[in-house]
Amino acid sequence: MNSPVNALLKSLIFFEKSPSTSIYIQIAQQIINAIQRGYLLEGTALPGTRTFSTLLSINRNTAVAVYEELASQGWVDIVANKGTFVLVPEKKTAAIKGALQGLDKLNAYPETTAFPFQSSFNLASTQELSECKYIINDGQPDLRLHPTHQFSRWYSASMKRASLISKWNQTHHQSYDTFRNQLCNYLNGTRGFHIKPNNILSTRSTEMSLYIVSRLLIQKNDVVIVGSLSHYKSNMIFQQAGAKIKTIPVDDHGIDVDFIEKNFTKGSIRCVYVCAHRQYPTCVTLTAERRLRLLYLAKVYGFAIIEDDFDYDFQFSGSAMLPMATADSDGVVIYLGRLGQSFFPSFQIGFMVAPEPIISEAKNYLQMLDKQGDLIQKQILADLISEGEIHRLIKKNITVYKQRRDCLNTCLNTHFADYATWQVPKGGLAVWLCFNSKISLVQLAEKAKTYSLFLPKTILYQNKDICAIRLGFGHLNTDEIAHVVKILKQAFNALTV
Repeated sequence: MNSPVNALLKSLIFFEKSPSTSIYIQIAQQIINAIQRGYLLEGTALPGTRTFSTLLSINRNTAVAVYEELASQGWVDIVANKGTFVLVPEKKTAAIKGALQGLDKLNAYPETTAFPFQSSFNLASTQELSECKYIINDGQPDLRLHPTHQFSRWYSASMKRASLISKWNQTHHQSYDTFRNQLCNYLNGTRGFHIKPNNILSTRSTEMSLYIVSRLLIQKNDVVIVGSLSHYKSNMIFQQAGAKIKTIPVDDHGIDVDFIEKNFTKGSIRCVYVCAHRQYPTCVTLTAERRLRLLYLAKVYGFAIIEDDFDYDFQFSGSAMLPMATADSDGVVIYLGRLGQSFFPSFQIGFMVAPEPIISEAKNYLQMLDKQGDLIQKQILADLISEGEIHRLIKKNITVYKQRRDCLNTCLNTHFADYATWQVPKGGLAVWLCFNSKISLVQLAEKAKTYSLFLPKTILYQNKDICAIRLGFGHLNTDEIAHVVKILKQAFNALTV
């Protein structure tokens, strides 16, 4: 106990109980640091685990774990019946000498390339950063509602399954996995589909699904039709694929389908992108009559329909209208959706429903982008579906979001009844707020920022006919909603005085 090594270790090592870093990891890291600094030389014998545990007042199992951690990283050699000895791992890399360059150039990483590369204006990030206390988005769910403790248990259980390793190491053909079967059952039961596993493909997000679809459908200068007000992310993807985007009017009944027949000819359109359930950003629903007309035109004109159903699960009153794809008997619709929006982003997925030839070809793209996927995520989601947990969680969250929607409507009536119009949505996590007078929304956002409320440019819609905000409320609780609307009215008043 009085050896110089023991005294050195006792003076160097300090640890504390931490929820983020285990004690044995803290101790191992400090011993590695002592070896790197030369306090413990190569060949030095470390005390036995009994002595080590007594020296630091830790459990012997912890002492064993410290030495095993050091040995696994190559810092010590554990010799049976002899002891544990310090090693100094060999340097695996050597510095490259640049005899023809100045030392100043060797000490800084290059700021640019010496070769040309292709940049993309279409994919430029739209993200804006802000230090404001409150932020309005375009209708995202509240991550605080994610059942963290339950998911921790489910994640741990999935990690311990013996079948997990065999799935990761799978090299032979296997029948459709449990997750795809469960996802098919879920969509057939909740959205009126009659699909089989070979009609579905899961991806990391709706955006990934749409990107793959764009690679399958679109060639340079192909015409893609979107609403005059449409989702900016989808437009970015189409433009990056080389498409020519043509817009058609949007009214209270959704996109104007008759406009297609009046202004386009057979074979001139490659595809039509539509959010039939809730148009982005206006939140209006495409009527049944227009849906049937669009399906007919797709068959006659020979174009594909991309139906993006990004928030189907959030329905507060009445029955949600079934996806247009459920009425497709000719194979003209590619349906995109999301699952798990009530969960933390790492547990959310996108999926694509389409005829088998499309899915088969899409898989070829997916295996280049994300061959393995997240097996643990899929296992958890499969269990949630089969055990009915996903229905319970969605219903629980819908109750919360409905209260928030009603709170927002009350607050808007209090502060904006004479200055704006809006429809109380039957579903979704956003309201289309249209101002009666044409104010500058950019100036409104700047004024709101002085009250610590951030309005990103992606939710502001303004031209000669429109002055509106896509006001997302899902991520705010009722107290926050009341405060945000009050701030918005203060900014509005300051701008219109």
